Amino acid sequence: MKIAVNTSALTKGDLDFSELEKLGEIKYFGELGRDELYALAADCEAIIVNKVEIDGEFLTRCPRIKYVGTFATGYNVVDIEECRKHGVTVCNVPDYSTRAVSQHVFALLLNFYGCVDKYTRSVAGGDWIKSKTFCYFPFETHELYGKTFGIYGYGNIGRATAKIADAFGARVLICTRTPPQNCPYEMVSFDELLRESDILSLHCPLTGQTAKLINKQTLSLMKKSAVLVNTARGGLVDEPALADALNSGRLAGACLDTVAVEPMRADNPLRTAKNCYITPHIAWVAAETRQRLMGIAVDNLKAYINGKPQNVVS
Repeated sequence: MKIAVNTSALTKGDLDFSELEKLGEIKYFGELGRDELYALAADCEAIIVNKVEIDGEFLTRCPRIKYVGTFATGYNVVDIEECRKHGVTVCNVPDYSTRAVSQHVFALLLNFYGCVDKYTRSVAGGDWIKSKTFCYFPFETHELYGKTFGIYGYGNIGRATAKIADAFGARVLICTRTPPQNCPYEMVSFDELLRESDILSLHCPLTGQTAKLINKQTLSLMKKSAVLVNTARGGLVDEPALADALNSGRLAGACLDTVAVEPMRADNPLRTAKNCYITPHIAWVAAETRQRLMGIAVDNLKAYINGKPQNVVS
C-alpha cells in the first residue's frame, strides 16, 4: 500500500514514524500546491492529512484513494459527503489532546492573572536589581480561587477543564447542548453563563449554530471584569466585536489559541487589541500529545487494513 502522509505542523523531527512505515510505502509531504499534491497522491491508496483539504476534485484526480485519515479530531478539511460518494473511509483521532488543551487553558489564564510574562520581562530588564525592597509589584495580580468559571461545551476537553478549575477553587458553571448525566457542576443557560462568568472558556465545535457565538450582543451580557478563553476554534468569535469590547474596556481580557483565519493575517484586529493574549494554535503540540496523535492515527489505518475500521467519521 502506498500512503501519502502530510507532516505539516506535525513534527519538527521529534516524532517516531516507524510504526507507520511498517504499513506500506510512505510518501511524506509538507506544503504543496494542489497540482503537486494530485501528482504525489495519484498512485496512493491512503492519505493522512492535517490541514490539507480533501474535496471532490482531489478524489476525482486521485481515484485510487480509499482511505482518508486525519491527524486531528476535527475533520472540517474533509468533504465527508464527497468521500461517501467515492466510497472512501474517513477516520479521525478523538480525545488525543484533552490533557494538553486543558493545560493550555490554565497556562494562558495563569499568565493573564499572574502577569507572569510582564514580571519575567521586568526582571530581565533589570528592574529587580534596581528595587529598594525585596519585591515590587507594579502589575496587579489576581487569584483563580473563588472565580466563577463558565464552560461552554462539555466534551472531553470541557470536562477536563472543569476538573482543573474546580481544583483551583473556582465555582464551575456548565452550558452544553446535551445535558450530561450526573454532572457534578451547576448547569445553566447560555445567557446565565454569559452573565455569571468571571472566566468564559469555549470548548465546542465550530458549526453553523456556533459560528460567531461570541459577538457584540453576547459580549454585552458579560461582566466588564470577565476574561474570554478560546482554545477551540477561531470562528466561534466575531473578532472585530471582541476587539472593540477589549479596546473600549467592555471586557477585561481575552486568552486565545486560535483565530478565524490561520496563519493570522496582519490586519486581524485582535493582534493589537488591549489585554489580548494570543498563542499560535499550539495547545495541542506538546511532544507527548503529538506522539499520542501519531499512535492513534497509525492504529486507525492498521484497523482499516485489517477490515475493521475504527474512529470512522460518518
